[in-house]
Amino acid sequence: MGPPVAGANRGSVPAAPPTRLLIVDDHDMFADSLQLALSAQPDFEVVGKAATLAQAKNMVATTAPDVVLLDHHLPDGLGVDSITDLRAIRPESYIVVLTAAADDSMLVAATEAGCAGFILKTSPLDELVSAVRTAAAGEIMVSSDLLSLLLNRLHHQHDKPADELTSREHEILQLIAEGLTNAAIASRLFISVNTVRNHVQSILAKLGAHSKLEALSMAIRDGIIDPPGAPTG
Repeated sequence: MGPPVAGANRGSVPAAPPTRLLIVDDHDMFADSLQLALSAQPDFEVVGKAATLAQAKNMVATTAPDVVLLDHHLPDGLGVDSITDLRAIRPESYIVVLTAAADDSMLVAATEAGCAGFILKTSPLDELVSAVRTAAAGEIMVSSDLLSLLLNRLHHQHDKPADELTSREHEILQLIAEGLTNAAIASRLFISVNTVRNHVQSILAKLGAHSKLEALSMAIRDGIIDPPGAPTG
Protein backbone atom coordinates (compact mmCIF):
# COMPACT_ATOMS: atom_id res chain seq x y z
CA MET A 1 0.00 0.00 0.00
CA GLY A 2 1.39 3.41 -0.92
CA PRO A 3 1.67 6.36 1.44
CA PRO A 4 -1.55 8.22 2.29
CA VAL A 5 -2.36 11.14 0.06
CA ALA A 6 -1.80 14.42 1.85
CA GLY A 7 -5.07 16.01 2.90
CA ALA A 8 -7.17 12.96 2.04
CA ASN A 9 -10.30 12.62 4.17
CA ARG A 10 -9.34 15.79 5.99
CA GLY A 11 -11.59 18.81 6.09
CA SER A 12 -14.08 17.27 3.67
CA VAL A 13 -17.57 18.78 3.70
CA PRO A 14 -20.37 16.24 3.99
CA ALA A 15 -22.72 16.24 1.05
CA ALA A 16 -25.97 18.09 1.61
CA PRO A 17 -29.03 15.84 1.83
CA PRO A 18 -31.10 15.73 -1.37
CA THR A 19 -34.13 17.98 -1.75
CA ARG A 20 -37.23 15.90 -1.02
CA LEU A 21 -39.97 16.34 -3.62
CA LEU A 22 -43.64 15.39 -3.64
CA ILE A 23 -45.48 15.41 -6.99
CA VAL A 24 -49.23 16.07 -6.86
CA ASP A 25 -50.85 15.52 -10.25
CA ASP A 26 -53.63 13.21 -11.46
CA HIS A 27 -52.26 12.73 -14.98
CA ASP A 28 -50.17 9.58 -14.72
CA MET A 29 -48.06 10.13 -17.83
CA PHE A 30 -47.13 13.68 -16.81
CA ALA A 31 -46.46 12.69 -13.18
CA ASP A 32 -44.33 9.71 -14.25
CA SER A 33 -42.31 11.85 -16.68
CA LEU A 34 -41.80 14.44 -13.96
CA GLN A 35 -40.68 11.79 -11.48
CA LEU A 36 -38.26 10.29 -14.00
CA ALA A 37 -36.69 13.65 -14.84
CA LEU A 38 -36.38 14.81 -11.25
CA SER A 39 -35.16 11.47 -9.87
CA ALA A 40 -32.28 11.57 -12.37
CA GLN A 41 -30.86 14.59 -10.56
CA PRO A 42 -28.37 13.68 -7.81
CA ASP A 43 -29.63 16.46 -5.53
CA PHE A 44 -33.32 15.46 -5.75
CA GLU A 45 -35.29 12.66 -4.14
CA VAL A 46 -38.90 12.11 -5.19
CA VAL A 47 -40.54 10.85 -2.00
CA GLY A 48 -43.95 10.19 -3.52
CA LYS A 49 -46.74 10.97 -5.96
CA ALA A 50 -50.32 11.90 -5.12
CA ALA A 51 -53.28 12.09 -7.50
CA THR A 52 -55.76 13.89 -5.24
CA LEU A 53 -55.73 16.62 -2.61
CA ALA A 54 -56.67 14.08 0.06
CA GLN A 55 -53.66 11.93 -0.85
CA ALA A 56 -51.46 15.03 -0.96
CA LYS A 57 -52.39 16.06 2.58
CA ASN A 58 -51.66 12.58 3.89
CA MET A 59 -48.33 12.34 2.04
CA VAL A 60 -47.16 15.79 3.12
CA ALA A 61 -47.61 14.60 6.71
CA THR A 62 -45.91 11.23 6.19
CA THR A 63 -43.09 11.98 3.70
CA ALA A 64 -41.97 15.45 4.91
CA PRO A 65 -41.19 16.95 1.48
CA ASP A 66 -39.07 20.08 1.07
CA VAL A 67 -40.92 21.06 -2.12
CA VAL A 68 -44.46 20.13 -3.17
CA LEU A 69 -45.21 20.36 -6.90
CA LEU A 70 -48.96 20.94 -6.83
CA ASP A 71 -51.22 20.68 -9.88
CA HIS A 72 -53.93 23.34 -9.94
CA HIS A 73 -56.77 21.11 -11.21
CA LEU A 74 -57.29 17.88 -9.28
CA PRO A 75 -60.24 15.46 -9.08
CA ASP A 76 -61.29 16.56 -5.57
CA GLY A 77 -60.71 20.30 -5.89
CA LEU A 78 -58.38 23.09 -6.90
CA GLY A 79 -54.78 22.89 -5.79
CA VAL A 80 -54.68 26.58 -4.89
CA ASP A 81 -57.54 26.08 -2.42
CA SER A 82 -55.47 23.50 -0.53
CA ILE A 83 -52.26 25.53 -0.14
CA THR A 84 -53.20 26.85 3.29
CA ASP A 85 -54.03 23.35 4.55
CA LEU A 86 -50.83 21.86 3.14
CA ARG A 87 -48.72 24.57 4.71
CA ALA A 88 -50.46 24.05 8.04
CA ILE A 89 -49.50 20.37 7.91
CA ARG A 90 -45.84 21.14 7.12
CA PRO A 91 -44.87 24.83 7.22
CA GLU A 92 -41.31 23.98 6.12
CA SER A 93 -42.46 22.81 2.68
CA TYR A 94 -42.32 25.15 -0.28
CA ILE A 95 -45.51 24.84 -2.36
CA VAL A 96 -45.01 25.27 -6.10
CA VAL A 97 -48.08 25.38 -8.33
CA LEU A 98 -48.07 23.46 -11.61
CA THR A 99 -50.28 25.24 -14.10
CA ALA A 100 -51.08 25.03 -17.80
CA ALA A 101 -51.64 28.80 -18.08
CA ALA A 102 -50.81 31.90 -16.04
CA ASP A 103 -54.32 32.99 -15.05
CA ASP A 104 -54.17 36.27 -13.11
CA SER A 105 -56.80 35.42 -10.51
CA MET A 106 -55.24 32.03 -9.79
CA LEU A 107 -51.76 33.53 -9.46
CA VAL A 108 -52.99 36.13 -6.98
CA ALA A 109 -54.94 33.55 -4.96
CA ALA A 110 -51.95 31.19 -4.83
CA THR A 111 -49.59 34.00 -3.83
CA GLU A 112 -51.87 35.20 -1.06
CA ALA A 113 -52.20 31.61 0.17
CA GLY A 114 -48.42 31.39 0.55
CA CYS A 115 -47.10 29.50 -2.47
CA ALA A 116 -43.42 29.88 -3.31
CA GLY A 117 -43.83 30.09 -7.08
CA PHE A 118 -45.25 28.66 -10.27
CA ILE A 119 -44.15 26.27 -13.01
CA LEU A 120 -45.83 26.15 -16.41
CA LYS A 121 -46.53 22.57 -17.44
CA THR A 122 -45.33 23.45 -20.93
CA SER A 123 -41.82 24.29 -19.65
CA PRO A 124 -38.93 22.17 -20.94
CA LEU A 125 -37.71 19.62 -18.42
CA ASP A 126 -34.35 21.33 -17.93
CA GLU A 127 -36.12 24.58 -17.06
CA LEU A 128 -38.37 22.72 -14.65
CA VAL A 129 -35.37 21.11 -12.93
CA SER A 130 -33.73 24.53 -12.60
CA ALA A 131 -36.96 26.01 -11.29
CA VAL A 132 -37.27 23.37 -8.59
CA ARG A 133 -33.72 24.11 -7.44
CA THR A 134 -34.65 27.79 -7.34
CA ALA A 135 -37.65 27.07 -5.13
CA ALA A 136 -35.67 24.77 -2.83
CA ALA A 137 -33.09 27.56 -2.38
CA GLY A 138 -35.81 29.90 -1.17
CA GLU A 139 -35.76 32.14 -4.23
CA ILE A 140 -38.90 33.36 -6.01
CA MET A 141 -39.84 31.02 -8.82
CA VAL A 142 -41.62 33.53 -11.05
CA SER A 143 -40.26 35.40 -14.06
CA SER A 144 -39.60 39.10 -13.46
CA ASP A 145 -42.28 40.12 -15.99
CA LEU A 146 -44.88 37.87 -14.41
CA LEU A 147 -43.81 38.96 -10.93
CA SER A 148 -44.38 42.61 -11.79
CA LEU A 149 -47.81 41.80 -13.24
CA LEU A 150 -48.70 39.69 -10.22
CA LEU A 151 -47.65 42.22 -7.58
CA ASN A 152 -49.58 44.97 -9.30
CA ARG A 153 -52.72 42.83 -8.96
CA LEU A 154 -52.44 42.74 -5.17
CA HIS A 155 -54.44 45.25 -3.15
CA HIS A 156 -53.15 47.70 -0.56
CA GLN A 157 -54.88 47.42 2.80
CA HIS A 158 -52.70 49.73 4.91
CA ASP A 159 -53.66 47.96 8.11
CA LYS A 160 -50.17 47.19 9.43
CA PRO A 161 -47.45 49.62 10.56
CA ALA A 162 -44.51 49.79 8.20
CA ASP A 163 -41.89 50.67 10.81
CA GLU A 164 -41.03 47.07 11.72
CA LEU A 165 -38.42 46.78 8.97
CA THR A 166 -35.07 48.54 9.04
CA SER A 167 -34.15 50.83 6.15
CA ARG A 168 -31.82 48.13 4.77
CA GLU A 169 -34.52 45.46 5.03
CA HIS A 170 -36.97 47.78 3.28
CA GLU A 171 -34.40 48.35 0.52
CA ILE A 172 -33.81 44.62 0.09
CA LEU A 173 -37.55 43.90 0.01
CA GLN A 174 -38.00 46.44 -2.77
CA LEU A 175 -35.17 44.81 -4.76
CA ILE A 176 -36.79 41.39 -4.27
CA ALA A 177 -39.96 42.92 -5.74
CA GLU A 178 -37.91 43.83 -8.82
CA GLY A 179 -37.12 40.14 -9.28
CA LEU A 180 -33.52 40.17 -8.02
CA THR A 181 -32.02 37.04 -6.45
CA ASN A 182 -29.93 37.12 -3.27
CA ALA A 183 -26.75 37.10 -5.36
CA ALA A 184 -27.95 40.00 -7.52
CA ILE A 185 -28.98 42.00 -4.46
CA ALA A 186 -25.57 41.40 -2.90
CA SER A 187 -23.89 42.70 -6.05
CA ARG A 188 -26.19 45.75 -6.24
CA LEU A 189 -25.62 46.72 -2.59
CA PHE A 190 -21.94 45.69 -2.38
CA ILE A 191 -22.57 43.30 0.52
CA SER A 192 -22.11 39.54 0.87
CA VAL A 193 -24.73 37.00 -0.15
CA ASN A 194 -24.72 35.71 3.42
CA THR A 195 -25.59 39.19 4.69
CA VAL A 196 -28.47 39.35 2.22
CA ARG A 197 -29.70 35.95 3.42
CA ASN A 198 -29.65 37.15 7.01
CA HIS A 199 -31.66 40.24 6.08
CA VAL A 200 -34.15 38.10 4.14
CA GLN A 201 -34.62 35.77 7.10
CA SER A 202 -35.22 38.78 9.33
CA ILE A 203 -37.79 40.15 6.86
CA LEU A 204 -39.63 36.81 6.74
CA ALA A 205 -39.66 36.57 10.53
CA LYS A 206 -40.95 40.12 11.03
CA LEU A 207 -43.70 39.70 8.43
CA GLY A 208 -44.56 36.16 9.52
CA ALA A 209 -43.96 34.93 5.96
CA HIS A 210 -42.66 31.56 4.82
CA SER A 211 -41.27 32.51 1.42
CA LYS A 212 -40.06 35.58 -0.43
CA LEU A 213 -43.16 35.56 -2.61
CA GLU A 214 -45.44 35.46 0.43
CA ALA A 215 -43.44 38.29 2.03
CA LEU A 216 -43.91 40.41 -1.09
CA SER A 217 -47.63 39.66 -1.11
CA MET A 218 -47.96 40.77 2.51
CA ALA A 219 -45.78 43.85 2.01
CA ILE A 220 -47.78 45.01 -1.00
CA ARG A 221 -51.12 44.40 0.74
CA ASP A 222 -50.01 46.23 3.87
CA GLY A 223 -48.54 49.17 2.01
CA ILE A 224 -44.99 48.52 3.24
CA ILE A 225 -43.62 48.68 -0.30
CA ASP A 226 -45.06 49.74 -3.65
CA PRO A 227 -45.55 47.36 -6.56
CA PRO A 228 -42.76 47.53 -9.16
CA GLY A 229 -43.22 50.56 -11.40
CA ALA A 230 -45.76 52.22 -9.13
CA PRO A 231 -45.44 56.01 -8.80
CA THR A 232 -43.83 57.17 -5.57
CA GLY A 233 -44.26 60.28 -3.49
